[in-house]
Amino acid sequence: MIILRISKESLKFAVNALVVNKLRTILSLLGVTIGIFTIIMVFTIVDSLERNIRNSVSSLGSNVVYVQKWPWGGGGGEYKLWKYYQRPEPSFREMQQLDKRLKSASSVAFAFGFQKTVKYASNSIENATILSASHQYYDVWTYEIEEGRYFSELESQNGTPVAVIGKDIADGLFGNINPIGKSFRILGRKIRVIGVFEKQGQSLVGQNTDETVMIPVTFARSMMNVNKRNGALIMVSAKPGVSVAELKDELKGSMRSLRRLKPLADDDFSLNEISVLANGLDSLFGVIGFAGGVIGFFSILVGGFGIANIMFVSVKERTNQIGIQKSLGAKKYFIRLQFLIESIILCLIGGLVGLFLVFLSLELFYLAKPDLGLEIALSGANIIQGISLSIIIGLIAGFIPAWQASRLDPVEAIRSGI
Repeated sequence: MIILRISKESLKFAVNALVVNKLRTILSLLGVTIGIFTIIMVFTIVDSLERNIRNSVSSLGSNVVYVQKWPWGGGGGEYKLWKYYQRPEPSFREMQQLDKRLKSASSVAFAFGFQKTVKYASNSIENATILSASHQYYDVWTYEIEEGRYFSELESQNGTPVAVIGKDIADGLFGNINPIGKSFRILGRKIRVIGVFEKQGQSLVGQNTDETVMIPVTFARSMMNVNKRNGALIMVSAKPGVSVAELKDELKGSMRSLRRLKPLADDDFSLNEISVLANGLDSLFGVIGFAGGVIGFFSILVGGFGIANIMFVSVKERTNQIGIQKSLGAKKYFIRLQFLIESIILCLIGGLVGLFLVFLSLELFYLAKPDLGLEIALSGANIIQGISLSIIIGLIAGFIPAWQASRLDPVEAIRSGI
């Protein structure tokens, strides 16, 4: 009950300080507001960026191993650029052999991309991304299809000239016309649209399906040599109950066998997995979070000095009142709590204004950039961080003034106020 009574009285003093000394209080609270705004805005952007990147990375598949020419993250240690450059690209034939050999894999897919101009009637899109994929690609990396369907197994095997296109490609080529069943051309070859991907926006990792044309790799083989394509990859997903480590062991042995590598020879391929990117993200965002914390600390430090200044002035102005309270039997903890709670309340006011400004800034940003494709939101954790920091600043900034007030001699305090 005493805490509630002190809180009520401290709130009155805090409001009175705001009303009576408007300019001084507003300028002091501005420091806390700017400090909370800065550190919470930094944390919000970093947390949102990390969340978006991790969601994009997770779409790569936690149980998928990627057979590629180049390693992710440099492969550890010295980055042997020339050695990696000399490696052969994964081939369609190797994918077919792995599909037959691997016992721990549920799906094995092959894909490579290139850029070409796509045309329909008088409309054309230059440098559109053409993704040539084997049939099992959709099992390894699932996409949402808004209209139509994915390739059938027969279409994939026979190399039927069909395609699933992204939303931006559909709008650019066909406008308001329903693209399903319509045909467009790549390299002079007519291709029929059988599906349209659901609009997803730009992914922070991986490809942008909105600007992609996906065709069966067997159809691409009729237009070009697909066995030595730059950037080609084989994707292998593990069966349920099989760990990625087990899959990598079997996959490594099969690849070395297919490429006829001698026992002491180094691998001429890389087996990449999601954990490599996840570990890199942990380090990256650890550094970014620390840097953001340092920036926010100095911003909050300025605000803390402002609140401490208010509290020292408040003790000076109420010296006579403190003396009267102590002469009537008020304990030291009562005086300390009174000023500490007042300091916390003042900081909370500044902190809440700072949080409101963060929310307002993000809303205005989205109004200006509605199609950014990046979700930046003030989370509940960020709000709790802001409120907690405000309370901590209030405790630190108000401790010395409160301790000073509690040690005043009642007779001297009353006399100095006369």
